[in-house]
Amino acid sequence: MLRRICESAKWPNGCVNNDSADEKHEEYQYISLIRDILDSGELIKGRNGNTLTVCGGTMHFTLENNIIPLLTTKRVAWKTCLKELLWFISGSTSNHELRNQNVHIWDGNASREFLDSRGLQHLPEHDLGPVYGHQWRHFNAKYDGCYVDYSNEGIDQLKNIIIALKNPDERHSRRLVMSAWNPCQLDEMALPPCHILVQFHVTKDNKLSCSLYQRSGDIGLGVPFNIASYSFLTHLIAKHCGLHAHEFFYHIGNCHIYDDHIEALREQIKRKPILFPTLNITKIRETLDDYQFDDFEISNYNCHKKIKMEMRK
Repeated sequence: MLRRICESAKWPNGCVNNDSADEKHEEYQYISLIRDILDSGELIKGRNGNTLTVCGGTMHFTLENNIIPLLTTKRVAWKTCLKELLWFISGSTSNHELRNQNVHIWDGNASREFLDSRGLQHLPEHDLGPVYGHQWRHFNAKYDGCYVDYSNEGIDQLKNIIIALKNPDERHSRRLVMSAWNPCQLDEMALPPCHILVQFHVTKDNKLSCSLYQRSGDIGLGVPFNIASYSFLTHLIAKHCGLHAHEFFYHIGNCHIYDDHIEALREQIKRKPILFPTLNITKIRETLDDYQFDDFEISNYNCHKKIKMEMRK
């Protein structure tokens, strides 16, 4: 029986050596998950199309030495990913703010047609409801639209984690948890969250690790983004709190491949991974909200060419 549990060794940059990427490269966890789904996935007709599906997947990536696990068997649009992450951190739920940065990954879920299909006729187009940013920064605050100032409303989960991590007496807590899954407001959201629960851990030598639980993972398009996004977040929080980014643990409940992504992924798994790039965050800002896109520098991102797959709404 194929296993979906990571058994990766801690090699430099995910590899046995720094000259080539062999079978120890951490990206092979992702490739193995694809193969597992292609070989043993169950064909399921879902809300937005047919998928090959397996239950339960786990991956583990080192973040030591400034490594950022941007997948290399295809090009990951890391700039788009980082802009979306900073949008989450800001607490915004307006798709206009993403579109103004030429980020269009939420357009399908922000359209008038899609919002109406969710029973959200009262929301203007491009208002996504109380999605990730609202829950991260204003958990369960009454939602009155994306242009309302929610300062000091709800629970600022992210701020509370930062406060704890900066306190040597609190940073080892097992309660450094942030949830995007709020059953009280799911029906107000354009799309219920997929990556729903994140926990931070500090171990000896002030090393910061992150565990993410994702209820639903689109293996072809979403998962490479999620690996990058939460690795960026871990590096950022570590930098901001005077810690060292250490590891990212990724747990997926429903792992699926859309039927029209199958051939693209069959091509991708033929490719050999390349060494992961590194990340430099150039300055420490006063608050997490103050960080800007230009504060992040990626070096040596060498990868195979882009593979086109259509995003499902």
